[in-house]
Amino acid sequence: MNNTDIPRPEYPRPDFERAEWLNLNGEWDFEFDDLDTGESDGWYRNSSFSRKITVPFCFQSSRSGINDQGMHQIFWYKKDFFLPDYFTGKRGLLNFGAVDYLAKVWVNGEYAGGHQGGYGSFKIDSTRFLKKGMNTIAVRVEDRYDCGQPRGKQCWFGKPNRCWYTPISGIWQTVWLETVGDVYIDQLHITPDIDRREVSAEVVLDQFSEALSINVSISFKGRSVKQVQASLENKISQLLFHLKEPDDIDELDYWTPETPNLYDIEFQLLKNGRPVDRVKSYFGMRKISVKGDMILLNNKPYYQKLVLDQGYWPDSLITPPSDEAIVYDIKMTKDLGFNGVRKHQKIEDPRYYYWADQLGLLVWGEMPSAYHFHSLTIENMIMEWLEFIKRDYNHPCIITWVPLNESWGVRNIKVNQEQQSYARSLYYLTKAVDTTRLISTNDGWEQVDSDICGIHDYEPNSLQFLEKYSNKEKLLSGAAEQRVLFCEGYEYQGQPIIVTEYGGIAFVSESSDNWGYYGTVKNSEEFIQRFSSVTKAIQNTRYICGYCYTQLTDVQQEINGLMDAQRNLKVPMAQIQKINSPE
Repeated sequence: MNNTDIPRPEYPRPDFERAEWLNLNGEWDFEFDDLDTGESDGWYRNSSFSRKITVPFCFQSSRSGINDQGMHQIFWYKKDFFLPDYFTGKRGLLNFGAVDYLAKVWVNGEYAGGHQGGYGSFKIDSTRFLKKGMNTIAVRVEDRYDCGQPRGKQCWFGKPNRCWYTPISGIWQTVWLETVGDVYIDQLHITPDIDRREVSAEVVLDQFSEALSINVSISFKGRSVKQVQASLENKISQLLFHLKEPDDIDELDYWTPETPNLYDIEFQLLKNGRPVDRVKSYFGMRKISVKGDMILLNNKPYYQKLVLDQGYWPDSLITPPSDEAIVYDIKMTKDLGFNGVRKHQKIEDPRYYYWADQLGLLVWGEMPSAYHFHSLTIENMIMEWLEFIKRDYNHPCIITWVPLNESWGVRNIKVNQEQQSYARSLYYLTKAVDTTRLISTNDGWEQVDSDICGIHDYEPNSLQFLEKYSNKEKLLSGAAEQRVLFCEGYEYQGQPIIVTEYGGIAFVSESSDNWGYYGTVKNSEEFIQRFSSVTKAIQNTRYICGYCYTQLTDVQQEINGLMDAQRNLKVPMAQIQKINSPE
């Protein structure tokens, strides 16, 4: 169903997989539209474009074949493709993994639909536009240097500097077509409950019609666990499955980073007894919760050893260059002794979450920040935030949601009640759509309602760190580093405390543009001494229940990674692993 000669040939969403699909990555026609005349001139019809681009890589990257970092805010893609015979008599859904930022799509010269948001996935029912034989897709993309849209680490000001990097625009994840019947499964939300030994599934259809039923099969490592048949009487249905232990002694096969057990689940939708759609997914029996100031994984205290991971590559920027590149980063993270990542300022490619599920890695899912606060910012952020939660709800690896970071986009939140209300609304909205995960509402400082007290502190001196943290009450009523930990009108409520950013140690560099935190080190021995002393200081502060080191890799001018941008280790792996795993 796909061509292995094209980039990123694997199925884009393994947690929501259909058998019949067509990968549309590879060479597309491309054109900048700096004068914004393309739509009025009908470029979506028969116009010829002067450039070629390799999808799914943004035009700012070398992998795209264009490698242009100039300010182009409107541009077009066009792709001719042959529709396979297996689409005959079926509906065709055109899927985009992510397009930054505003997309309009035409199929065979007819406007088919669009989407706003740089990190979310979307689909367009293209059935009535597709035809046998050759077809053409045209996509107009608009990506302004607008701080009211979620940007994350994409700079909006000249040359990248500090911790903001080359911006990306356009298609940056896989494009694909897939077949469905006249009714299909639009969404699946699978919720495990280890205490009741149950799993529930919310099945959302694109529409409801009569005589619908569903067959559900659950298996574990090839062994059948549950087979269920049910009639569907609404567009949205709730199904509940009880899972029996393999024997009367062992517990269920829980998901943890050490034992990433996954159950396979398949949904077959039938109309009048005839199959019209089939979706494969999976789930992990995993629970994340809080008891007092402890975080529990599957009802047991669990110390989180996270590393900040921004998901950039030198030649492809925020698009993972291959599935193997994703696997490599996750394996290196685990080999270094970490059990999780904070995916910083990026909604990741779904295949990252898939491999974190498969290999066993905790993930904090974080919303890319906007940087101006106004009414449209609120709309833009909430819309894309909900898309993120909806799409990636089923991944057991994701244990924490982070809607805001370091007051970015809400710079006056300490005293501004409007911004405080906005942050609180994100907290409670997230609780309303997902009761199964924790939330760090404004990670770092100036916090409001939150399940976690996340502290950012790059203090390089371990003795000063221990002195600062020796008086817990004083620390929590004031500031750890730059800003107070809680907004006016809010105070610490006994939540678990995690140092969610620290370290940031950079080696000496010849370039004045390169930077880390609090000076540099000359060699690996100096690095290990500083990393070890501060990490041990955190580990020895008993009320801290985890940490997140900054960061896994260098990213452009920010050179404080444990690996450089090409994924070469700067320091011996065994030493980092030993520090992360004290006896």
